[in-house]
Amino acid sequence: MDKFTQNYVDRFMDELIARNPGEKEFHQAVREVVESVAPYVTSYPHLMDLKILERMVEPERVIMFRVPWTDDKGEIHINRGYRVQMNSALGPYKGGIRFHASVNLSILKFLAFEQTFKNSLTTLPMGGGKGGSDFSPRGKSDAEVMRFCQSFMTELQRHIGADTDVPAGDIGVGGREIGFLFGQYKRLRDEFTGTLTGKGLGWGGSLLRTEATGYGVCYFAQEMLATRGESFEGKTVVVSGSGNVAQYAAKKAMALGAKVVTLSDSDGFIYDPEGLDEEKHKYVLELKNIRRGRIKEYVNKYPQAQYFPGERPWRIPCDIALPCATQNEIEKADAENLVKGGCWCVVEGANMPSTPEAIAIFQSHKMLYSPGKASNAGGVATSGLEMTQNSIRQKWTSEEVDQHLHRIMSDIHAACIKYGTEEDGYINYVKGANLAGFIKVANAMVDQGLV
Repeated sequence: MDKFTQNYVDRFMDELIARNPGEKEFHQAVREVVESVAPYVTSYPHLMDLKILERMVEPERVIMFRVPWTDDKGEIHINRGYRVQMNSALGPYKGGIRFHASVNLSILKFLAFEQTFKNSLTTLPMGGGKGGSDFSPRGKSDAEVMRFCQSFMTELQRHIGADTDVPAGDIGVGGREIGFLFGQYKRLRDEFTGTLTGKGLGWGGSLLRTEATGYGVCYFAQEMLATRGESFEGKTVVVSGSGNVAQYAAKKAMALGAKVVTLSDSDGFIYDPEGLDEEKHKYVLELKNIRRGRIKEYVNKYPQAQYFPGERPWRIPCDIALPCATQNEIEKADAENLVKGGCWCVVEGANMPSTPEAIAIFQSHKMLYSPGKASNAGGVATSGLEMTQNSIRQKWTSEEVDQHLHRIMSDIHAACIKYGTEEDGYINYVKGANLAGFIKVANAMVDQGLV
């Protein structure tokens, strides 16, 4: 990076941090993108004159609201709800709703910013957005979750719609929550539209939507591995998380011949040296999706496994790591442990799970490394396919959806290679994904004028 471009980056980040104090996750997400795209921006002066990047980091709209609800004992609780509508240059805002105690404006702005580029990469007509609340469904009854979702949607419904903003699920928002949210939207707006994705199969949902993010991670990983003449066959895979993304990334990796040896949740991780199989995977689905239990219960069922409370799985030796839990779960020491353990491929299933220090270690060792905006785009891509099916009032088969998903992930990989291949032949997937996503959004913003 030349001196002029470096000065541009430094000045840009200083101004961003001053305008958005204390929002460290947002700062981190923006810096990663700006450092990748700054050489392109400075080589096209009209992008600087039009302040495209400055406009891109400023949300088009931020909605914050009170969410009052009552628990089963009649006690009143108040949570805070959000929707960050980041960028609509390519289509209606599109992005998940997250219910978790950690949710704040910084996290949602980072997620909405990332979502803008991720949605651009899918080639589908979707803008970027994200929303949620600091409410946690953990430990709540179905009736309490329903009352919260209805209160949340009572306000949110004013700001969304099939051609305006189409939310989906995320951490803490699965099929149960989407059902409650959609029911309240339909009740208040008196319309049955594709305003939410991740819906039940009997009422507008798409086949494979549940599996799509995890499957897409593995399809993208296949493309990465193929650049070095490798595959999943016979590889040891470490997976973090035990929610939707982790469950189906593990399932697809197993189907492709890998041995998956770990899963985790916020309390700790399990290590099964024999690897998961179909029976064990079904048990995890029941444990997490039906009983809503904790991953430590796995070792009661399968005593050959070990449980490590309060730890992450990154010290377990492996060939491939699939971080599918949450942001910044791989820090510098974790990255060093992965390298020591023989890992040579990291494919992100979560959003921004690796810190900048961890990414630097992966890239300095010339590991195969993909950021989540590229490798976990399968979920939102299939949400886009669900929107298409809703619009044309048709339902595609699993095979049709899977074919579209596979093609989209392959196209994203090709874009990363086009924009991310460096002079020595190393594929910098961070640079490739950021630049490919940025160019499409930037061109649309130029065409649409100063809005």
